[in-house]
Amino acid sequence: MAMEFLSRCASSSSSPCLAFFNVHLQHTISCRATVKVLPWNFPVVGFGRSTSLGTDGRGRIWGCSCGTNRGLLLRQLWRYHSSLSSASGMSSVCYRYVLKWKKYAGNFRRVRNAMEKFRHRFSVQLARVMVCVMLVMSVSSTFEDSPSWALTEENLLFLEAWRTIDRAYIDKNFNGQSWFRYRENALRNEPMNTREETYTAIKKMLATLDDPFTRFLEPEKFKSLQSGTQGALTGVGLSIGYRTAVDGPAGLVVVSAAPGGPAERAGITSGDVILAIDDITTESMGIYDAAERLQGPKGSSVQLTVQSGPSVKHLDLVREKVAINPVKSRICELPGSGDNSSKIGYIKLTSFNQKASGAVKDAIDSLRSNRVNAFVLDLRDNSGGLFPEGVEIAKIWLDKGVIVYICDSRGVRDIYDSDGSSTIAASEPLAVLVNKGTASASEILAGALKDNKRAVLFGEPTYGKGKIQSVFKLSDGSGLAVTVARYETPAHINIDKVGVIPDRPLPASFPKDGDGFCSCFEDPASACNVNRVQLFSR
Repeated sequence: MAMEFLSRCASSSSSPCLAFFNVHLQHTISCRATVKVLPWNFPVVGFGRSTSLGTDGRGRIWGCSCGTNRGLLLRQLWRYHSSLSSASGMSSVCYRYVLKWKKYAGNFRRVRNAMEKFRHRFSVQLARVMVCVMLVMSVSSTFEDSPSWALTEENLLFLEAWRTIDRAYIDKNFNGQSWFRYRENALRNEPMNTREETYTAIKKMLATLDDPFTRFLEPEKFKSLQSGTQGALTGVGLSIGYRTAVDGPAGLVVVSAAPGGPAERAGITSGDVILAIDDITTESMGIYDAAERLQGPKGSSVQLTVQSGPSVKHLDLVREKVAINPVKSRICELPGSGDNSSKIGYIKLTSFNQKASGAVKDAIDSLRSNRVNAFVLDLRDNSGGLFPEGVEIAKIWLDKGVIVYICDSRGVRDIYDSDGSSTIAASEPLAVLVNKGTASASEILAGALKDNKRAVLFGEPTYGKGKIQSVFKLSDGSGLAVTVARYETPAHINIDKVGVIPDRPLPASFPKDGDGFCSCFEDPASACNVNRVQLFSR
């Protein structure tokens, strides 16, 4: 690229000068201007602007017409072959010839001024070009983040689910994949012409996370989940989970059976393995698929194949509405006479629904009115429920201290603690009973009471579900259950797949109901007998 221009004749100067430069661009940020001399009597066309000139006639006298009557002659002096360099920001000019007027001394001041103007204008124009390029790239990048085609209603529902996972999911590596690239590929390649196809695309997207607890809920399932946390379900009264042991039969493990429900009446207990539901094997069945199969219309039946120890049972259960009353309580009176007798308040907490914390407070108030002086909180076969309810119940027993640390892939992101404002039972001795059916929110509560040395834990290691899910409602009434965090106990113990380890074991024959529990204290000769000192001392 060459830019040519000619300095004008200075009519007012005592030393007018004439110079012609051929400017070559170098590396886009510097340019070289080389003096060109004009052929003899060559007319200057486009005076003061870019002009195309002939070849170099070095060693002769040149002339040009400048104005109406003024004739100028230039003599090239080959007496110097020097290089004068002028650094001017973005351009550099090399003068390889010395020009001399016949009658006037050489003066390059006007040439320099012209070059300064050119440098300034060239710099400004280049800066404008660079800014424009950057803006175009920015706009282009913005458009690349979104599909270039018009989005349908089904596409928008898929994107709503995608954004929910993008913002809330615990693993920001998304199981080692590019989450943005997956979105673009899905919108281009996955059929989303009907609502069912969109639901299938969302489920396929969630499956890439390889997280069984993050799942899609159709509108009716989302409504059923809400009813479960509010205190009522129609089914057989089972809480199920994945097996944590590598040995034993393949299938889904029974975490707990609701007291008085169809499953408990049929003899199903915590730790039993469900091998099949309606003759469909559970070997590769998800827990939420199994839960849907267990629930159904009131009065309908479901067939279960259950392994309990070495024996396998085939059971036909009738579904019914299982009212989930989260709390049962009673008073256990230890042997003594008169004022020397001890009273223990026994509280059985079966789930963490929306009524749980209020029900526990009511039970404590009722037991205190009967002058109990110690409490036993039974969390055995409590499979959890609402995380906030677990935190609120911990505050009832703790006047201060950390309850749980919420962690993500970068570490601790939140801390739940007790400031004493909700505490009503911080002083009485407290024992907590746990087993392998104690899971999720129950483990948060048990871990908080143990690590803060507020209670003594009895039983066996808990289930070990150390991840927290939140439920998000989508615009069409469906929903997503999303793993949003993992938790650590106040002692920074990650209990996922490990569980909370109790302080002491319970006798193998220790009963799970309130009446049986009290009998173990009242009869010193009973195989399950535990005295008060053993129960509350460390």
